[in-house]
Amino acid sequence: MKALVGTVIDWSGVRSDAAIIIEGTVIRDVVPADGLRQYEVDEVYGGKGYLILPGLVNAHTHVAMARFRGLGEDVPIERWLNDAIWPAELEWTREEIRRWALLGMAEALANGSTAINDHYFFAGEIAEVAKELGIRAFIGQTVMDTIDFPIAEPEEGFRFFKEWAGKDELVTPVLAPHATNTVSLELMEEIGEFARERNALIHVHISQSGGEVLEVKRRYGLSPVEYLERAGVLGDDLVGVHGIYLSDSEVSLYAKSGATLVHCSLSMAKLEARIAPIIELAERGANIALGNDSPNPVGLMDPFEEMRFAAVLNKVWRRRTDVASAKDVFRWATLGGARALKLKAGLIKPGYLADLVVINARKPQFLPGENLYSHIVYSTRGSDVELVMVNGEILYKNGILLRLGKTLEELWEELRLS
Repeated sequence: MKALVGTVIDWSGVRSDAAIIIEGTVIRDVVPADGLRQYEVDEVYGGKGYLILPGLVNAHTHVAMARFRGLGEDVPIERWLNDAIWPAELEWTREEIRRWALLGMAEALANGSTAINDHYFFAGEIAEVAKELGIRAFIGQTVMDTIDFPIAEPEEGFRFFKEWAGKDELVTPVLAPHATNTVSLELMEEIGEFARERNALIHVHISQSGGEVLEVKRRYGLSPVEYLERAGVLGDDLVGVHGIYLSDSEVSLYAKSGATLVHCSLSMAKLEARIAPIIELAERGANIALGNDSPNPVGLMDPFEEMRFAAVLNKVWRRRTDVASAKDVFRWATLGGARALKLKAGLIKPGYLADLVVINARKPQFLPGENLYSHIVYSTRGSDVELVMVNGEILYKNGILLRLGKTLEELWEELRLS
């Protein structure tokens, strides 16, 4: 058995001087630190001045897009996609995507993401990288059929899912239709039928540009949320992303459906100068999760930065300082993401998955320590992460990715020279 000792924080509360007892892949118990002697613990980590959090769930990523950092800057999303990103993506090779997916995924893990939900091409290569690294990964092969994009053939999405279903304990295949304007209603209906047969999650971009909304309206006479409802995929197996142009009626319909909306405030603020109606969705009962999106456009795969921007940008967008509290945003990043992916995670309690993050809080920005939710959202950086555990296994400790036996700097050097 292992133990993590420190101040334990989840959405339900804060416990000082506590010890988390880990047995196998799950949390066995949470006890006062001086109660450790009751257990036959082999390894103890943390101590005074450490914060222990549930693993952060990065509910929308494109990790391999680390390759495109800095490409297509300061333009609207449709120009970014059409003129910069999609032409570059058509040049991918399997070898390249493995290298860059490893870098992006390792960066996310080292910054506190214990789970990712990745939506991209060459999903099989990305799944192999996730298996090598040990991160908990939900991975879907991006598919489209209303535009000609050879690496997004619909059959590849079904083939990838069948190949990886049940193949690995930590890698879960999902279905990944690209967006409501790039996937026909007929294909989305087929994806919905397949998902129901296989009990699969569907991960899709929705209302991420004004052009998308107009195209769906022109093609079907529907809003994007109505399109998803018509296709039979709007329900609690749907993980929708962005939603920045959702109308008030769509917000109500979406919240009522049980679907999750993944908030990527930084990427959408940068690409469309807007953010989603997350506050309204949350007020109407929708599950909210957070995602870094991709290293381009956001620059960093740091879930703490995403929390900070989600808190601040929602206040600016609504012109209200009483929304997106630190505790609410922390919940979105942990329990919200776990619920989106149907994981027994996001809380630190017996029987929950041992996906945990240890923060070294022995630094000035963590004083006086009277409001730890605030310190996590506004004061913590990914570089404060000292240890990351997934499924009871320590994957990252003191700067080293243990399965690889390498640091991020060494991965950087390898890619620089390749």
